[in-house]
Amino acid sequence: MQSSTPSSAASDASSLVAQTATPRNAPSSRNMEDVSLAKKYAKQQMAGRKSSPEFMNGAAAAFINIIVTFPLNKVMFRQQAEDMRLAQAVRSVQDDGLRNLYRGVGPPLLQRTTSMAIMFGLYDWYYKLFQNNTSSMGHWQCSTLAALAAGSTEAVLAPFERVQTLLQHRRYTERFDNMWDTTSKLKVYGLREYYRGLSSVLLRNGPSNALFFLLRDPLRDMIPSSSEEQSIARDFVSGALLGASLSTIFYPINVAKTMMQSRLGGRHVSVLKALQAVLKERGSWVALYRGVHINFTRSLISWGIINSTYEFCRRNDVFGLQEPDEGFR
Repeated sequence: MQSSTPSSAASDASSLVAQTATPRNAPSSRNMEDVSLAKKYAKQQMAGRKSSPEFMNGAAAAFINIIVTFPLNKVMFRQQAEDMRLAQAVRSVQDDGLRNLYRGVGPPLLQRTTSMAIMFGLYDWYYKLFQNNTSSMGHWQCSTLAALAAGSTEAVLAPFERVQTLLQHRRYTERFDNMWDTTSKLKVYGLREYYRGLSSVLLRNGPSNALFFLLRDPLRDMIPSSSEEQSIARDFVSGALLGASLSTIFYPINVAKTMMQSRLGGRHVSVLKALQAVLKERGSWVALYRGVHINFTRSLISWGIINSTYEFCRRNDVFGLQEPDEGFR
């Protein structure tokens, strides 16, 4: 019988301790990594699922807004497209008659409900995506990137704005009957014609979205509220002031967009070329802002309705889709 040496005894003891300390089914480092990745994936999936209320809340806010403000938008469009003063634009809409008051409402109704759903829903989705996948980015960085990404994604809906412009322009009253007729007749010009004016939409959507989401909470927090009614009023006022201000800042871009999308066929022009053409035609920068006062008024009402309706739906979980602890930043 062989006797064990001190070194072999120490080795046996170490092996025994290791077997005792490590459970038989303990996960390996590879398994631990897989579990970590699975948890991360599940968290991302949950983040995407939890964005669904924001899509619905945004769509509901836009639907109510369009029904209320469409007549005002029509008057403003006449000023932008035909260089009319306010009284002339109002009379021209009145001359069209009540039957044609909501002519062209289809495209903005579809476009805005989808656009607001994307704006609020994808902002929330992108924000969570950046937050969950980057450790070095804070709230402001995540918010800015999410807003820019959501605004750029909205641009896929540019054909709705294109069709709306053609339907509202008196030049095409006899040529196009409705949204479906316009969409069908544009086919002969090719896919690119649906996206005429896309550069102006991108230039407007991304920056304005970023400013809206960065400033809406600080502005709202400056207004005190202690009841549901006061909260609705606070959301209306903060949304109205912010939306109207941003709409005024980006008004020249919208004028350029209207000019670009009012053309049918022919060469596509840049935003800068469109602005230069409008200035040359109207003679001054003041004329470039024709219609800005009614745009400001419409935006006050529009963004007040959108923000207060959205926040009301979110606070009261109108669609029953929110998780118990879910909340918008």
